[in-house]
Amino acid sequence: MRAPRPTGRPGRSGVRWRASTVFLSVATVIAAVGAVCLATAPAASAAGAPVTIALVCSCSGLAGSQYQGTEGAYLARIKVANAAGGVNGHQIVPLFIDDQSSPSLDTSGVQEAISKGAKGIVAVSALFFEGAKYAQQAGIPVTGAYTDGPEWGTQPNTNMFASDTGSVDPKYPVNTQIGKFLVAHGGTVLGSYGYSVSPSSSRSAISTADSVKHAGGKVGVLDTTVPFGGVDFTSIALTAKSEGINALSGAMLNNSNFALATALKQAGVKLKAVAFATGYEPDVINSPVWHDVQGFYFESLFRPFALPNAGTEQMQSALIKYDKFTKSEFPTLNEYEAWLGADLMIKGMHGAGSNISSSGIIKALRSTKSYNGNGLLPSSIDYSTIFGHDEPQQCGWFVQAEAKGFVPTSSQPFCGTDIPGTSTATSS
Repeated sequence: MRAPRPTGRPGRSGVRWRASTVFLSVATVIAAVGAVCLATAPAASAAGAPVTIALVCSCSGLAGSQYQGTEGAYLARIKVANAAGGVNGHQIVPLFIDDQSSPSLDTSGVQEAISKGAKGIVAVSALFFEGAKYAQQAGIPVTGAYTDGPEWGTQPNTNMFASDTGSVDPKYPVNTQIGKFLVAHGGTVLGSYGYSVSPSSSRSAISTADSVKHAGGKVGVLDTTVPFGGVDFTSIALTAKSEGINALSGAMLNNSNFALATALKQAGVKLKAVAFATGYEPDVINSPVWHDVQGFYFESLFRPFALPNAGTEQMQSALIKYDKFTKSEFPTLNEYEAWLGADLMIKGMHGAGSNISSSGIIKALRSTKSYNGNGLLPSSIDYSTIFGHDEPQQCGWFVQAEAKGFVPTSSQPFCGTDIPGTSTATSS
């Protein structure tokens, strides 16, 4: 059973539950192929020497469909800063490195960034755990998406600052958020699915099941045997029907989640509450799967453009001006990630003074007690205390697929807390 992939601007999405901590690793299923590219920088117009900031992205290869648009959002934030005169008198030179979903090229890409004199790295990659140690050894600050692995909260990587969550608890405790949400929206018997080759995907599926049980629901199916990228769910749907599931969570890529939803519908499974961590993107609205996902919920870690504030308006204006967005478009997960990764790095540069250095950026960021991305984040992060553990509450906005588009369920984010004594950590 196959669900067609969305058309239009391709694949601008990512995979994770904030609450149950999905780090979808593709290292076990990809070949080491790729390249490193240097973006053309604008001519420096500020008084100080230009400062190079690199983006390391899985913008092509197996994970590439999930990262399209990342470079554009990163460049848009840099162009906003440069148009305002740079940072402390320095223009920012963008360096774009595509690891092409290759473990070896992620490593060589980080090394390339260092050799090119990058003062900081924005990481929006499925594989940054491969190159992270080289940034740490070189004393290079790293901002960006926590999606790839536990290095964002593991010693000695105090040079790393997750611009979405602050840090990572390497034990991956179970969080109440997703369980509370599904049960509150009528889910009583859960089907939770993850990839067999990805410890992070399977861990998320298990964590969601534990969260639902904690909220008073039951688990009808917990299946972590799905092949990576799998779209044939005919037999799985029949099993789900026999177990009476009415709640659904998929810790998988869009193509798998949507194919699963289609198969369940065709099998006659009556779903009351469905929540996916991916799929909240403009292209889905005009895709063949849109009919099948009506009524489903999708999480956004970041404030939706449908709930405008100063942060969404700044980002929207920049994307329209610099990245060919239209007023009706909204960013995908990894476009938010790239924008905020660049934004946090720029904040660190401002705090580093007139003589910007990597160590100065790290010191400034580790002294930052309140960062919320100009209101794009659901709460403020204290980087002086957060390293190695989760925030007190883990929050996100949920939007529902309705006939004409995605509609926020509330103007306020939906939050959960870690369940004491739980852990879904596994060796990878």
